[in-house]
Amino acid sequence: MSTLVVDGIDLHYGAAQALRSVSLTAEPGKVTCVLGRNGVGKTSLMRAVVGRTPISAGAISLGGERIDGLPSHDRALKGVAFVPQGREIFPLLTVKENLETGFSPLARKDRFIQDEIFDLFPVLKSMLHRRGGDLSGGQQQQLAIGRALVMRPSVLVLDEPTEGIQPSIIKDIGRAIDYLRGKGTMAIVLVEQYFEFARDLCDVYAVMDRGQVVLAGDKAGMVESDVRRRLSV
Repeated sequence: MSTLVVDGIDLHYGAAQALRSVSLTAEPGKVTCVLGRNGVGKTSLMRAVVGRTPISAGAISLGGERIDGLPSHDRALKGVAFVPQGREIFPLLTVKENLETGFSPLARKDRFIQDEIFDLFPVLKSMLHRRGGDLSGGQQQQLAIGRALVMRPSVLVLDEPTEGIQPSIIKDIGRAIDYLRGKGTMAIVLVEQYFEFARDLCDVYAVMDRGQVVLAGDKAGMVESDVRRRLSV
């Protein structure tokens, strides 16, 4: 089991600074929620964690080992899985083929789709041979999460998984996250704008504004009014 530590990172897009000395810790068996309005740096932070955008200062480590110099596919080999905003499934591949794209970081003996994924998202089993592009938005989101879980990650990064999703599937996704947390083997980082969903799931929270973490702590110490004010201003 590995703890993800983001330590004082900066991130730039050209001359524009998107992140300023951001720190975050995600421990196995806990859901770490990153909250904030649009455009405050949440997705930039996730892109930094998974290796899609290089950082310009600070460090990112997993299990005490620096990973910030690694490309994204090597971070996947280390156990970092990403469910991006917008899902990014392959519309012309079947559900089964989309799930199998999660095999790439796995040893040959582990290249199978775990029954657990179909227990969490039964619709995927019933649609295995349908093309990904034929699924509804909520079904595609379940597919994107299932594809990440195929990798057997030690860190699962979810970037706004409830965005544009119908309420019944939001509940399914919440139950899946709660189940995965309960296994105790995976650190879960959840980026979310939907406060109630995040509040109900989080163990640790961090609120971002203008590229910085402005509020952070354990759920027990959360002052809900302070967090809501940061999300609505």
